[in-house]
Amino acid sequence: MAALRRVTTCFRLLRRSAPVLFSSGKPAVRKAVKWTNILYTGIASLTVGGGLCAIPFKQVENLSHDSMIRRAASLVTDSSNTFLSQTTLALIDAITEYSQAVHTLIALQRRYLQSLGNLTPAEEDTIWQVIIGQRSEVSDRQDECKRFESTWVTAVKLCETAAEAAITSGAEHAAITARTNIQLAQTQVEEALKLSVDTDKKLAETKVMEVERVTRHVASLHNSGDEEEVPEAYLRED
Repeated sequence: MAALRRVTTCFRLLRRSAPVLFSSGKPAVRKAVKWTNILYTGIASLTVGGGLCAIPFKQVENLSHDSMIRRAASLVTDSSNTFLSQTTLALIDAITEYSQAVHTLIALQRRYLQSLGNLTPAEEDTIWQVIIGQRSEVSDRQDECKRFESTWVTAVKLCETAAEAAITSGAEHAAITARTNIQLAQTQVEEALKLSVDTDKKLAETKVMEVERVTRHVASLHNSGDEEEVPEAYLRED
């Protein structure tokens, strides 16, 4: 409070002395400087809770056009990297869910083949309905994979363009980071696609087994004179 009173007193003295200080020549100017110094000293001595209260002044950096372009290129590569990482994660998850759906379908088809001829019409119809539903699930997951793959390809191209722009603008570190992320994303997607290809191969093998087994079963029914109807869905390759 004492320091605050001193500052207030300085302001009052400066205000009262202003007409005199600035109405005459150089001596008045020296007095003005003196009073101004006193005022600054009073402000500097102002304390809050026993500590010195200071106002920091930061020097504004003089940025050139090149510096601004490099910063903008870095921001573009950061955004592109985020877009690529998100689309990569979405695509890998979609491939994983597709593979799981296919494995479930394979298990259902093999169960049907193993039980063929030993099921009641009601049980056979139930399994048939489940298989048809799972085939629809596989188709939906496959469409989702194609959709995310298209977005992922766009993200890769965008990231490549951002890396080129960063190189041109002199933001080498941003360009290196972008290209590293591209390589990592491509590696992860390639590994996921390998699992998907293996899954598709097993599905194709199961379909062949299904067609052969059902065909033999239908032939045996005809030979025995039994006209049991086999659902067409069992014989389709899609």
